Amino acid sequence: MTTLHSSALALFGGAPVRSRPWPAWPVATDRTLDLLQQAAGSGRWAVSGAYTGEPGFERRFAEAFARFQGTGHAVPTTNGSAALTIAMEELGVGPGTEVVVPGLTWVACASAAAALGAVPILVDVEPDTLSISASAAAAAINERTAAIVLVHAYCSAADLDAFTELSRSTGVPIIEDCSQAHGAEWRGRKVGNFGELGVFSFQQTKVLTSGEGGAVTTDSAERYDRLQQYRANGRRYTASPVAGQLELEDVGAVEGHNHSMSEIHAAIALAQLELLDEQNSHRERNAGMLAGMLARIPGVSTLPVPEGLTRRTYYDHVIRLDPEVVGPFSINRVVDAVAAELGTFVETLDAPLNANPLYVPLRSPRLARLAERGEFDPRRFDLPAATEGHRTCFAFLHHLLLGGEEDMADIAEAVEKVVTAVPSLEEKA
Repeated sequence: MTTLHSSALALFGGAPVRSRPWPAWPVATDRTLDLLQQAAGSGRWAVSGAYTGEPGFERRFAEAFARFQGTGHAVPTTNGSAALTIAMEELGVGPGTEVVVPGLTWVACASAAAALGAVPILVDVEPDTLSISASAAAAAINERTAAIVLVHAYCSAADLDAFTELSRSTGVPIIEDCSQAHGAEWRGRKVGNFGELGVFSFQQTKVLTSGEGGAVTTDSAERYDRLQQYRANGRRYTASPVAGQLELEDVGAVEGHNHSMSEIHAAIALAQLELLDEQNSHRERNAGMLAGMLARIPGVSTLPVPEGLTRRTYYDHVIRLDPEVVGPFSINRVVDAVAAELGTFVETLDAPLNANPLYVPLRSPRLARLAERGEFDPRRFDLPAATEGHRTCFAFLHHLLLGGEEDMADIAEAVEKVVTAVPSLEEKA
């Protein structure tokens, strides 16, 4: 690995480590464009459009994704937040209930619960894996707990052995949020199949993307029936569709809303799903190569692989710095410096939810009539491991791992160059 320790940081006008472009994302393959054209010319752009005599793309994608997951059913949605919402509704989340949520994750995990009137209970993460702590979750459970949102994040996974036992012993169901872990496996079985429901996002940056989209998976025919209704205004697919008529039938067993994925997005998702296994394998190989390069840099490490995680997938690749390397100033300075060296987007981890500027439930008009507004104040939760993880870690997105060995060497070189020059970052902060 060639180093540029003698040159100034690109952030301060020096030559960057890299000027070549990175692999593109999303990838609009010929297959993607073909299915898009088919969807556009089909005469049906939504599940609420008339049945054409051919299976719609939403239904085709749902069946393909369920097969990929090894689960009985999948219900596509407009986005991952909608998937979280209908999963919570199916488990009875609402006013008077609580939902256990990791304190280090994207805001939708908590805001979806708060929007339903349930109190998000923020619990800390494991310091090494940055995944939700089973012991912290267990301590938060009480008679009001309606669900645990277990998030597999940061190219890691929560301890499914421990959480499966916790759910069995307490009777509290698990929603597995796999939005950062499409295709990951725990003891040879895909994540999303251990909890009561699996939730996925297909937003643009995800390893399986349709631009925007989501899905809920389940093995239960009864839950599948209700989840369809939650996402389509109380309607579900009819068993005997007639060309020229709506394929949805009115049921109304639950109060639904329109969270349905469009045919256009479903066509993209179906094409992208065909690429996922090979892309995941490519990322996994390069991540292993990069881990070896980073291990040679003092004060730099990657997250350890949990014992049960038999296939690791990479939405974002997390790099951890020893606290003494970061020093007293913000990790944002390191992020800015690495981004300047690589010419691409680099980011901090999500801010802990007890101090996240995007998670502000007390500003929501939905809480105006709730007497116990103080319960929703995220500042009441102590999240030391989440806070330390945010202070010492940064990440880059997965498309960089679709390159080759030279690309991995550039990443390692940029990290080494910045870490070596950390004192200059502090001086100019």
